[in-house]
Amino acid sequence: MKALICSTVLAATVSFTSTSNAQAQRVAASAGRAEYIEVEKNVKLHVTDLGDGQPIVLIHGWPLNDAMYEYQYQYFVEKGFRVIGISLRGFGKSDRPYGKYNFDVFSDDIKVVLDKLKIENAVLGGFSMGGAVVIHYITKYNSAHVSKLALFGAAAPSWKQRADFPFGATDEAAAGLIYTTKTNRQQLIEDFGKGFGATETSLSPATSAWLASINLDASPYATTQAITALRDLDLRPVLGKINIPVAIFHGTKDKLCDFVFAEQLHKGIKNSYIVKFENSGHALFVEEMEKFNTELEKFAKS
Repeated sequence: MKALICSTVLAATVSFTSTSNAQAQRVAASAGRAEYIEVEKNVKLHVTDLGDGQPIVLIHGWPLNDAMYEYQYQYFVEKGFRVIGISLRGFGKSDRPYGKYNFDVFSDDIKVVLDKLKIENAVLGGFSMGGAVVIHYITKYNSAHVSKLALFGAAAPSWKQRADFPFGATDEAAAGLIYTTKTNRQQLIEDFGKGFGATETSLSPATSAWLASINLDASPYATTQAITALRDLDLRPVLGKINIPVAIFHGTKDKLCDFVFAEQLHKGIKNSYIVKFENSGHALFVEEMEKFNTELEKFAKS
């Protein structure tokens, strides 16, 4: 009996040692990159970080998250770029703490991520509200880590009409939208989706459902706070501070951020140019996916 116990213990020890050695010898399959990056105590952002080469950093729109760039990630990896998508706090898989959700906070968070990833010479791109975020970041941090800026259907320079800016949402429309985020967010997302494409049927049902699922994944509180911050943001006074090349991508049939926004941005930003997406509404990144990807690649390589 004693011999049997000894044999069993010995066999277990040998098995454990062999397993430990195998684990120690195993080469890690990952590239050692973190999927979550802490930007302040108890707050981590979700980051998609793929590929190697010159970095392209992408910021999503409202109330989307970094998953919106699904059809950009693999394209740019295959073209020899490192492509990084950041979900802002409150959106997607990022943490959603109680606190501030404004453009200073979003810009500060991006700065921490780019610092920690040691990113340099990046192309920074932002869609819709994300376009306003990246303009704010560039002007607040003097283009830190970034050599080129790309704006996609940007909700800028001002999403809301002002006394000397007759474009964008009226006070009443902005107030109504913000109220609906607090009372019928699901219906808002459905209505938002109908206006996302050049027409109500230009996006396939599957694509529309995919985008709706991303939108619905946002924190309701962050959804309200972020659009309220966008209402109050006027970037016109800082456009002249942008001193890097800027590409302005915009759908000519955009019903959510009128094409006039692109014209106003081009007027205010030196060393900028417009790429018109003649067959797109707000969803130019999927409506004219091939053109979007190739034009962004061309800009990055220029």
